[in-house]
Amino acid sequence: AVYVTYIEVARQEYWRAFSTEPDYRRVPFILAHVSIDFRSEALVREVLVLAIRCGGIGTKSFTFEYEIRERESGRLVVEASSVQVCYDYTVKQSIPVPDELRRGLEVFEGRGLPQPPRI
Repeated sequence: AVYVTYIEVARQEYWRAFSTEPDYRRVPFILAHVSIDFRSEALVREVLVLAIRCGGIGTKSFTFEYEIRERESGRLVVEASSVQVCYDYTVKQSIPVPDELRRGLEVFEGRGLPQPPRI
């Protein structure tokens, strides 16, 4: 369960670097899905490094992809992904990904972002 917390921290740090909105509680999305694949054991004294990138943007959602590695050896510990759905908190429903968010993520990532595959 601690790995879900780690990727939440990574997502918060990504958003802090990406957005001019200082309050993470005002993000325009909700977390809809998390998937974690454990690749190797992490030991108590090991230092872990998290990496995050936007994997794709759909009509109403976008994905983040994560890797957690042991710092010294680079050994892969966890691969994970999450789906964020754009959301209007006032009317409590999903909304299309705003164009400025789509463009902003592509500029921030420095690449075009594909449509995620349908599951």
